[in-house]
Amino acid sequence: MEWDFISASLINLAINLSYTVIALFVAVSALIIIDKKLLKGVDIQNELKQNNLAVAIFASAILIFVALIICFGLKS
Repeated sequence: MEWDFISASLINLAINLSYTVIALFVAVSALIIIDKKLLKGVDIQNELKQNNLAVAIFASAILIFVALIICFGLKS
């Protein structure tokens, strides 16, 4: 392989990783703000211990959202 191809690939990887980190930071910050504003009276950990299905679906949706950000951030 040529050195130009390898360096271009590494630069592209660095750009995608930085985009992913920035997108995750923004998304997690937004989720924290939404959690503090809209879900003041809901303790997610306690509700999960009480087998609340709606909270479990909400928590899994958040995890899928974060996984999608990582997936699309590393896609080239």
